[in-house]
Amino acid sequence: MVEVRVAPKQDRKAVSVVLADAFAADPVVRWLLPKAGRDVRMFRVLTSQLHAAPGCADIALDKGEPVGAALWDPPGHSLSLGQGLAAMAGLLLAMGSGFRRGAELERAFTRVKPAGQFWYLAQLGASTPGRGVGSALLEHRLASIDGPAYLESSNLRNVPLYERFGFAVIQEISLPEDGPTLWTMLRR
Repeated sequence: MVEVRVAPKQDRKAVSVVLADAFAADPVVRWLLPKAGRDVRMFRVLTSQLHAAPGCADIALDKGEPVGAALWDPPGHSLSLGQGLAAMAGLLLAMGSGFRRGAELERAFTRVKPAGQFWYLAQLGASTPGRGVGSALLEHRLASIDGPAYLESSNLRNVPLYERFGFAVIQEISLPEDGPTLWTMLRR
């Protein structure tokens, strides 16, 4: 039985490790970082600096072992100038030459994000897909939030999972340089 709970600050390292494992073969991560090895460092920055709103990281545990995680940004979430600069510096160090593509990815996301306030699912991953971990993570957070939620799915096989939870595809994004396709999804 998978237990899902809000990940306290001291669990953020475990969250970054499980997300790096879950995204090891992800098309967008491999486009950003063709050679594995920098993944954990990138997810550490995402987890500890960019998507680090208090109470908005969830961890899934199976017999006490992390098996999945999700990072959410609450409506209106933004970073201060100092936080943003520190996060960008961290990502540059973590991603190396992949940082340029990361900036392209962020620009593409910014162009298509819907207007208004919404919960943003920045990351959701399970170390072993197909065991219901993603569903458990979604059930946990969606039961406690009000209003719309938005995400970008980097893998077509995950779109039906999100659709089961009320998300609908609103747009496709094709990344440059033979990059993968992503699907933006909104839940009203």
